[in-house]
Amino acid sequence: MTDGTPISDPLAPRDEVIAGFALDGTVKGVPPGASLRLDEVARQGWRLPDMPLPLAVLRVDVMRRNARWMAEFARRNGLSLCPHGKTTMAPQLWNLQLAEGAWGITVATAHQLQVARRFGVPRAIWANQPVGRIAVDAAFDAIRDPGFELYVLADSLAVVEGLAAGAARAGLSRPLNVLLEVGAMGGRTGARTLDAALEVARAIAAAPGLVLAGVEAFEGLLSETAQVDAFLARLAATARACAAENLFGTKEILLTAGGTAFFDRIGPRLAEAGELGRPVRRVLRSGCYLTHDSMGYEQAYRRMRKESLTLDYPPGDLRAAMEVWAHVQSIPEPGRAIITCGKRDISFDTGWPVPLRLLRGGDLATAMPFGAFHKVSGMNDQHGYLIGPADGLLRVGDVVVLGVGHPCTTFDKWQVIPLVDEDFAVVGAIRTFF
Repeated sequence: MTDGTPISDPLAPRDEVIAGFALDGTVKGVPPGASLRLDEVARQGWRLPDMPLPLAVLRVDVMRRNARWMAEFARRNGLSLCPHGKTTMAPQLWNLQLAEGAWGITVATAHQLQVARRFGVPRAIWANQPVGRIAVDAAFDAIRDPGFELYVLADSLAVVEGLAAGAARAGLSRPLNVLLEVGAMGGRTGARTLDAALEVARAIAAAPGLVLAGVEAFEGLLSETAQVDAFLARLAATARACAAENLFGTKEILLTAGGTAFFDRIGPRLAEAGELGRPVRRVLRSGCYLTHDSMGYEQAYRRMRKESLTLDYPPGDLRAAMEVWAHVQSIPEPGRAIITCGKRDISFDTGWPVPLRLLRGGDLATAMPFGAFHKVSGMNDQHGYLIGPADGLLRVGDVVVLGVGHPCTTFDKWQVIPLVDEDFAVVGAIRTFF
């Protein structure tokens, strides 16, 4: 690579669409007056906080450790890892996950599938129902490539009928792998009862051009571990019922679930399906582990380590790898500072971000952690409200480092995100494709 990054590094911007992406002052986070390619970022000698703020950054060493940790967790606990690509929509980060042993990448839309195919992902779970001719035809177009493996979802006869019509249009000898989705009452998609699920499974098995490849669920919207366990027990029971009727048509059966908040429950609960008459692959689809977070997922992780004591955890812990840096721009009244970071820059759907550290004068060595009495109390599009003691700690021009919650909705606010080392030197950048 022109920036000196070894080509073996999965984060290296190999593809010209990424490597040659033009960066100038019109790209958010790029210094004014700069004009360069993305693969030249590492040579610029940029350091934080000498970059234009606000700025989302990825601590690359932490992120690499997270990728390795989760891959090892999956291996130790009898799982295959197919992380959700929608979290980052960054092929460089998918490359890192695949290099660390991920079995595939999960997508949610036809657009995400196109990005995955364009950048060489070999296997994808489309964890959604393809609905409408364009989406259905995109699925069949993808499997024209004999080197690409795809699984899609169905939860109703209407979806199966649409897929069957797509199979007839495509005229392929290769069938489309379909996963039966089970759902929770009051939740999102998925068949709500065993009878309804079996009706869909029978339709998949009988449809020319389709094959029932497994059973899928998403437990991430549930709030309690007991609810999750009961829901995943339904998935296992549904798989046993399908096997009893000999509805599965693939060499191995996929049983898959997984948000990031309950990844400790997936392996043990899916194992309860038992023997299904052919090999079973248990697939975990968690995506946010790569950057982790400073809020909800951190709390969920601590809950796991406390409750799920029988799991085989790798050494170390997941740590937050994503931060957003901002300036204090105004202190209009005691105990109230306005910062240059708002809803256009950082996630807020799971709560306001967390103030982590305070820097003054660009001195990284004297960064001070915020105490419990400082918090973000609200945000506008481009402003955040940081409240705390009226002790004169904050000054205009200070840098506030914020921890995020739900990294998905921070990633989608940035076309380009710098990679920084533990000295906060910019060592590269990733491009997103939202």
